Amino acid sequence: MERWTGKVAVVTGASAGIGAAIAAELVRRGLRVAGLARRVDKIQELAQSLTDAPGTLHAIKCDLSKEEDILSAFSQIEELGGVDILINNAGVLFESLLSQGSTVEWRSMWDVNVLGLSICTREAFRSMRERQQDHGHMIHINSIAGHYDVGKEGMHMYSATKHAVTALTEGLRRELVALHSNIRVTSISPGLVETEMFLVGMESIDAEELYSKWPSLKPQDIADAVVYVLGTPPHVQIHELTIKPVGEINL
Repeated sequence: MERWTGKVAVVTGASAGIGAAIAAELVRRGLRVAGLARRVDKIQELAQSLTDAPGTLHAIKCDLSKEEDILSAFSQIEELGGVDILINNAGVLFESLLSQGSTVEWRSMWDVNVLGLSICTREAFRSMRERQQDHGHMIHINSIAGHYDVGKEGMHMYSATKHAVTALTEGLRRELVALHSNIRVTSISPGLVETEMFLVGMESIDAEELYSKWPSLKPQDIADAVVYVLGTPPHVQIHELTIKPVGEINL
């Protein structure tokens, strides 16, 4: 990780859960982190708790469902020196049936989980290429739901967005190969993680009871995985990393 000291990492959805854990861990590793989220006050609070760390956390207000917000955020990131690492972590989950679900909820998931991720990827790539940063790294926080049917009614639209992330990861990798670029791209697919997103999104499940009964991961487990992926030698690309708690079941 030493080669990343002082470099700029962008973490979307950095106000809570996995994003906050990743942002904090990278700051502890000496990186300058741009944390993007709507609840910018939460990132500012996290930054205050990290004042003794060797890196810094910069809070940037951004609604990942709005392209104008993303473009504004990346303009501010250029003032920090441009993007070296992108962690596409922001995600939205609604338990919504295909037969009678809400279009608003469906659109929200696609806008953030797929389009927001894609716009951030495009802008990060532009920043890297313009600065001739050919050893950058882009990491998509995916899900096991992006690889198979998790078997829970109401999860299928969310799963579809994560299947899209799986396809986009491979598509981006192929584009980078065609461009003779050394920029790396990684998909990290966790199983059940104790996060605010799950607590809010799963209305039919008592998530707190679920966490007490079934094995789950902590946000820090995913942050540790990000550090592992970033710490591999420049010629090594972890294309897909699946992480599950021991004894996990399908929901």
